[in-house]
Amino acid sequence: MGLLSVGSTIVVMRRFDVSDVVDVIERFKITHFPVVPPMLMALTKKAKGVCGEAFRSLKQVSSGAAPLSRKFIEDFVGTLPHVDLIQGYGMTESTAVGTRGFNTQKLRKYSSVGLLAPNMQARVVDWSSGSFLPPGNRGELWIQGPGVMKGYLNNPEATEMTIVEKSWLRTGDIAYFDEDGYLFIVDRMKEIIKYKGFQIAPADLEAVLVSHPLIIDAAVTAAPNEECGEIPVAFVVRRQETALSEQDVINYVAAQVAPYRKVRKVVMVSSIPKSPTGKILRKELKRILTNCVSSRL
Repeated sequence: MGLLSVGSTIVVMRRFDVSDVVDVIERFKITHFPVVPPMLMALTKKAKGVCGEAFRSLKQVSSGAAPLSRKFIEDFVGTLPHVDLIQGYGMTESTAVGTRGFNTQKLRKYSSVGLLAPNMQARVVDWSSGSFLPPGNRGELWIQGPGVMKGYLNNPEATEMTIVEKSWLRTGDIAYFDEDGYLFIVDRMKEIIKYKGFQIAPADLEAVLVSHPLIIDAAVTAAPNEECGEIPVAFVVRRQETALSEQDVINYVAAQVAPYRKVRKVVMVSSIPKSPTGKILRKELKRILTNCVSSRL
């Protein structure tokens, strides 16, 4: 409604089809295009095979719903360098308000979800002590603002756990701010792998995995272990006709991370289960892992 109020034209498609998107961008001279990660990946692949003129009008692409990996960001920026890529952050509980992506000539932080939206406040809180953390330190993100909900309908227990100090929303996301005020989302707290007292964010290991030239996609989840509590297990989609082995993957990650963060097991898969918005379905990964274990018994 905000765009309509200032006289902008909004083009609505019945469904996403990447070929139709290219035609629409060229026909209507689209300047801004909001996407979720799977749409961005499809658009990037399509852009490599069509005339660059089709995307000349495009000025900005905004991505949300799930974080973009560094590999996908680099692929998009390298393919369409004239297009400003931003990510945003919000939750249903904050009426989708949280941050807004913001790049300048000096600061192009494509991995960040941007700066806080107007009238929003945020804290990064140590999940063990409850103390506030300075820039550069990871903790749970709390947000406050006029868009934050009052509570869950008919669920006072969930409300009490989520809304603290009367108005602060505990997001359940691990995040940090940098010195310039840009927010970076690391992972969900509930996805953290607890290995021998250490805490490992799956997203950190996933970023290392997809940097391998023979790995197309990857996801990491926890597997129970009697000695360690939990161990990181990587699900890997490798390029076709490659001899990349499970041990190759383990060695590759081990060379780049601290010993406690190493991947302990690798499962080769044809695809990573994801939601329509691009979020990794970690429950499905655990089901696949359980089936793998059962099949070997």
